[in-house]
Amino acid sequence: MTSPPAVIDGVVVVGSAIDDNTRAVTPGGVVRGFDARTGALRWSWQPLLPAPDPKSGAANAWSVMTVDPARHLVFVPTGSASPDYYGGLRPGDDKWADSVVALDSRTGRLVWGFQLVHHDLWDYDTASTPLLAEISHDGRRVPVVVAGNKTGLFYVLDRDTGRPVFPVEERPVPASDVPGEQAAPTQPFSVGLPALAPQSLAPEEAFGPTPADRDACRAKIAGASGHTLFSPPSLKGVVAAPGNYGGPNWSGFSFDPQRGLLLVNTNNLPVFVRLLTQAEIATEGAKGGRLEVARQAGAPYGMSRTPLFGPSGVPCNRPPWGELMAVDLNKGAIRWRRPLGTMAELSPALDHEDLGSLSLGGAITTAGGLTFIGGTIDRRFRAFDTDTGRLLWSTDLPASAHATPMTYEAGGRQYAVIAAGGSAKITEERQGDAIMAFALPGKAAAR
Repeated sequence: MTSPPAVIDGVVVVGSAIDDNTRAVTPGGVVRGFDARTGALRWSWQPLLPAPDPKSGAANAWSVMTVDPARHLVFVPTGSASPDYYGGLRPGDDKWADSVVALDSRTGRLVWGFQLVHHDLWDYDTASTPLLAEISHDGRRVPVVVAGNKTGLFYVLDRDTGRPVFPVEERPVPASDVPGEQAAPTQPFSVGLPALAPQSLAPEEAFGPTPADRDACRAKIAGASGHTLFSPPSLKGVVAAPGNYGGPNWSGFSFDPQRGLLLVNTNNLPVFVRLLTQAEIATEGAKGGRLEVARQAGAPYGMSRTPLFGPSGVPCNRPPWGELMAVDLNKGAIRWRRPLGTMAELSPALDHEDLGSLSLGGAITTAGGLTFIGGTIDRRFRAFDTDTGRLLWSTDLPASAHATPMTYEAGGRQYAVIAAGGSAKITEERQGDAIMAFALPGKAAAR
């Protein structure tokens, strides 16, 4: 398990964590509802249709679920089907992988579903927690679910039906040249809302602190078979932008209902992904560094992926590499955006607030007009003015806080609390196990 259960109508609802990319046939991503009083299994729901001879699995709900008690609904975000980077064994759209689904909390019945990525080949899980809000749209108040994933696209869906509130178009995307693979011919683009991260990286856009770095990055990008959001993985290699850490990831969203603002932190660190023949896997794995190699046992191809960095250790795309932004959901437009954090942990040359940081950990937004967020790899905890994005306060932490803060009131004061533990996924990070609490001024001194 990587996330807490959801509790609604006397039912405890749980998903599961399943290792990515180890093999094609993995456990199915079953979501289960247990009686909160007796522990008895009340219902179960399977995102992928069971097959007589399964060659795939997963599509599991590893992120946080959301509940609507008044509607008796559980909103479940699902991940990709296995294996992540080769879909020849799982033809079709692979519903309901990479989706947000609404389940009846009492029976587990599927009420509606919306798929964010068809036939995922990029590990573009629906990692963000579905967020419930009410917005003004076309002259009326609409209860909605906000859904997002690693693509940097996000969708605003009618809470009762799952239909998009802002327009979504099925657009053609590149075909695969890998034997046995049939990529989805189209993908759903949220055209009525702004993308939260760049979704391509062309050779002429290569970045680096020196001409040598830029040249090396440009050559790497030019040598790939594709460099857009849905360029299918190949034996030559593709630049996946914004990549498997991209977009909002598990950080998700927070919402200010008074201002109609959706607060979201995003990542913009493309990765280089290449399919490997089984004979290449051992040789590729011996290279070390930040390179990830997975066998995808049972599939004809394994995979390798690595952040797209130049020789000096600086990303090959222009900063900011991480941002915090406010989206006006009533207008479908970005109100403000600003770089978030630094990546000094990776290199002293990256210790600058305008560059931004990879961030894995979301924000909370309070009625007092503050937005608190950790998440960045620079071990900082920050507070921003929700209206303007102005940084109001920051403090050092013993380790990076890849978690969402919480807040409470006691004795006339408000507290903000964050877990600071670092991340095993970012090897340069300091590890920790601290829970840090900070107090706002007392009521007499509050401004």
